This record gives sequence, C-alpha cells and structure tokens, in this order.
Amino acid sequence: MPVIFIETPRLVIRQWEEKDYESYINLNADPDVMEYFPSVKTPGETLAQVKRITEYIDQHGYGFWAVERKDNHQFIGFTGICEPGFQTHFTPCIEIGWRLSKENWGQGFATEAALASLDFGFEKLKLKKIYSFTSIHNHRSENVMQRIGMDKAGEFDHPLIADGHWLKKHVVYKIASNK
Repeated sequence: MPVIFIETPRLVIRQWEEKDYESYINLNADPDVMEYFPSVKTPGETLAQVKRITEYIDQHGYGFWAVERKDNHQFIGFTGICEPGFQTHFTPCIEIGWRLSKENWGQGFATEAALASLDFGFEKLKLKKIYSFTSIHNHRSENVMQRIGMDKAGEFDHPLIADGHWLKKHVVYKIASNK
C-alpha cells in the first residue's frame, strides 16, 4: 500500500508507485503538457526525476506527490510542495507545483490538489509563506495560482533557462499563512 499524504473528495495524493512510471513518462513526453518547459523529457530523464522526487519525499516527509483519481484509480500527475533547486531573489523558499495529464485538464483537479497541498504546508508544516512560479506565457498555471488565493509577487528571469530563450521570463506568486 502506498503512503497517502492527503485525500480530497476526488483525489488521493500519495507517494509514487512503480505503476505510475509509464503514465508519467507519457505525460512528460506530451508536447502540450510540456509546452512551457524547455523540452519534453525522455523516459530516462523522467525516471531520474521520479527518483529525485521520491528521495526528497522520503527525506522531508513532503514533496511533489503522485496524484490519483478516486473514481478510476488513474495516476494523473503530481502536485505538492518542495524547495526549488535554484537561487533567485525569493529563494530559499517552499514552492507549490503541479503537472497533470492533458486529459485531466479543465476539471478542477489541479486546483483541488493545490489547495490540499497548501493546507498541508500551512497546517502540518507550519510554513509562513509558499511560492509558485511559471513562464509568463503559462496562463493556465497562473490561473490556478490565482484560484488558490495566491497573489502575484513579480517577475524574474529563471536562472536555469538560457538567456534569450522565450521561456526565460517567469511570474512568481506567493501566499502567506493566515495564522
């Protein structure tokens, strides 16, 4: 049985399982899902990412968890909170992020999972602030940030994206604990 961190009315947010890998490989190979990333990921890159994610969760007790639908037990992507692996004016910090398969877009799953992740961060971890960021072109993710109550905190040049690349400029949002 996987370790379940959060349950919502429609989702199970849990540790990754080997049965998730093929679906996540397909998700990371989808040009529409990866439109606002420098490239799609190879199977090897995706599996290496899953290894890093699961090790982070094992070490910290939180991270980018696997998201599964309750109605059909389908792995649909990830959500969660972790420390970004780069330096900029708002790091170190804890970020919230998500990535869902295209067939699960537009159904409120990202918002539902993100709200549960925020609650986990503020209630269980007693975090004071949580950040999120994306390319200035990624209006779908920016809309999720707004729906979960985050406020735009500015823009920045992502240090891991090459100068001159169309994805270099990012927006950053933040939300503070109300306690």
